[in-house]
Amino acid sequence: MTAKSLQRQSARERLLAAADQLFYAEGVHVVGVDRIAERAGVTKATLYNTFGSKEDLVRAYLEQHMRRRQERIARILAANDSPRKRILGIFAEVEELLAGSAFRGCRFIMATAEARPRDASEIVAEQYRAWLRSVFTDLAKEAGATDAKQLGRRLLLLYDGAAVAARMDEDRRGAAAATRSAVEALLEAAIPAKRGTLRAR
Repeated sequence: MTAKSLQRQSARERLLAAADQLFYAEGVHVVGVDRIAERAGVTKATLYNTFGSKEDLVRAYLEQHMRRRQERIARILAANDSPRKRILGIFAEVEELLAGSAFRGCRFIMATAEARPRDASEIVAEQYRAWLRSVFTDLAKEAGATDAKQLGRRLLLLYDGAAVAARMDEDRRGAAAATRSAVEALLEAAIPAKRGTLRAR
């Protein structure tokens, strides 16, 4: 985002955009409020008047990202007509994210790796992961999984693991391909075929 485009936004939007750029590139706890205010083109007083504290800014930054992820996944669910396709669609989007030149890792994983116990990063990340786990579990139930709760947990593990592997190994294509194969194998094993119909669901 350019400086000119930042200037057209409200102070809150500019601060969140600046925080997103800096936190994602350098780390939540490395970047100070002075740099965020400078990048946003506002005073430090404006930052504190808008968010109250750096922790509240971190919370807003992660909550904004959570809403964006929820919106993207909602579109995937609406665009596919079966639980199996919806699960695979979510992971197809993960592949696209991993392939992007700007990808540096999962914002929630990165933020919580630096977090103190029960700080804003950890709390919002827990909320996001609980929501995503419920999405996977509900889809597993709809698909007829033998143990939907366990399948939901395993899908979440693969979802998280794809981002970690792509970041740490720097082999994004390999991480994406391995994740796709693992998800397909997991679905085949966890969803019983009945009269030849459920595999296509």
